[in-house]
Amino acid sequence: MNYPCENILGFPITALGQTECINEICSWILSNQNQKGRYLVCANPHSLEIARSDPLFRRSILEADIVTPDGAGIVLASKILKGSIKGRVTGSDIFREVSRQLNWEGGCRYFFLGSTDDNLSRIRGKMKKDFPKIDIAGTHSPSFQPVFSEEENKNILETINAAEPDVLWVGMTAPKQEKWIYMHREKLNVRFIGAVGAVFDFYIGTVKRSHPWFLEHGLEWLPRLLKEPQRLWYRNFISNPKFLLRVAVNRFSSRSQ
Repeated sequence: MNYPCENILGFPITALGQTECINEICSWILSNQNQKGRYLVCANPHSLEIARSDPLFRRSILEADIVTPDGAGIVLASKILKGSIKGRVTGSDIFREVSRQLNWEGGCRYFFLGSTDDNLSRIRGKMKKDFPKIDIAGTHSPSFQPVFSEEENKNILETINAAEPDVLWVGMTAPKQEKWIYMHREKLNVRFIGAVGAVFDFYIGTVKRSHPWFLEHGLEWLPRLLKEPQRLWYRNFISNPKFLLRVAVNRFSSRSQ
């Protein structure tokens, strides 16, 4: 990595701001060098906690070309550890601003992997309006199995490569999407792969992002928790506190040495 990173509980989180992250990713996509398979992971406390007991997920984060501070808890961890991360850089930020810059450049090709056929069709329609100079090379809605079969993996890889995209956006749940990218990136003929989770739903409005006030104050999680308490309670009341406790222990143990 040729940019500043912070070690947060053993994970290299980029200290670049949003604009710098966008510029770095776009330089990879627009580069004349024949490099492929670079990928993005968006880190939050819950994902880093899961990675502690999932070696493949941990490796997929460690091997990523850029890991952004997606969760407010990551920014808080940086403050506790006296780091320099100033704010969140979310998957939605990355998708929107990279698309804006590539649309201005023109001639780039996208492939969307994940979600449902209906949602992918809606993404196609919205992309044509928002970013008309980006060509949608293809979309694919895979099965919702925890792990794809060998035959399905082969079909997915062949479908993506046949479409010849420059960028592959993967909108599946973590850690499934990160592990899939890590295991198959060398077989994909794409310049950049973004693991962006729920961004597909945010983009077409099937899931609403929180009000800007909540985003600005690091509370995006609160309205989502109230809407989906059964799905998100563990993340917010177990994973996040455990993560911050580990950060605090790390901070004070290093200070006492």
